[in-house]
Amino acid sequence: MDSLTPKQNMVLETIREIISQTKENPTTYKVHKDLEEKGIEVGSLKGTVQVIEALERKDLIKRDRSKKIYIVENDNYANLKNIFSIPMYGLASCGEALAYADGNVDGYLQISRSLFRKEEPAQLFAVKTLGDSMDKEDIHDGDYAVFEKCDTNCDFEGKIVVAVINGMATIKRYKKLKHGIIGLFPHSTNKVHQPIYLDESDAILIAGVFKKVLPVAYVSL
Repeated sequence: MDSLTPKQNMVLETIREIISQTKENPTTYKVHKDLEEKGIEVGSLKGTVQVIEALERKDLIKRDRSKKIYIVENDNYANLKNIFSIPMYGLASCGEALAYADGNVDGYLQISRSLFRKEEPAQLFAVKTLGDSMDKEDIHDGDYAVFEKCDTNCDFEGKIVVAVINGMATIKRYKKLKHGIIGLFPHSTNKVHQPIYLDESDAILIAGVFKKVLPVAYVSL
C-alpha cells in the first residue's frame, strides 16, 4: 500500500473535513485559505496547487469544470498511523432526556487524526444522536456527535455538553443560572423543545464537552 507525504495527507484530510462540515466541494483556493485560517504553515497558493495536482494524479481526488474538488476513494493509498478509534456509547437524545445511556460500548468509529489535532484521542468518545433540538448547531438526527471527556473541575458554562440525568443522556447547551439552578438549553428550529431545569444538588453527570459532529449523510461524488 503506497503512502502519502505528510503535506498530501494534510490537504486530503482538509478536503474531507470541508466537504463533511459544509456539504460543499471546495476549490483549491478554499482549501488553501482553510489551512491558513487554522494557522497551518502551508506556504504559497502555488504549493497547494501542486499538492492538489499530485492528489489528482494519484486518483484520490477529481475536479470538475468549475475546479471544485471531489474525493475519490482509492485503497491504494493510506496513512494508517493517522487513523484512530473512539468508542461509541448508546444513544443521546437531542430532545427530552429519553435515550438510555447505559455505558456499554456499541462500537468504534475510525477517525482521522487530522480532524482532531488538538485533542487527546483517548479522551474522545461519540454518541449517536436522536431528535432535532440542536439542529441550529448542525447536530441532526442520526449524526455522530464527538465529545471530550471532562472532569468536574471543567468549566461547562455556555458549552454544548452531553449530560446524563438519572441514567439517561441528552445533548444541550449548559448554563448556570441564579439561585443554584442549572439550565440545559436546546437550540432548534423546532419550537416544541424546551429547556431542562435542574438544581445543583440533582444527580447529573456531564459526560463530555462537544467537539465536532460527524454527519452520516453520504456525500455523493
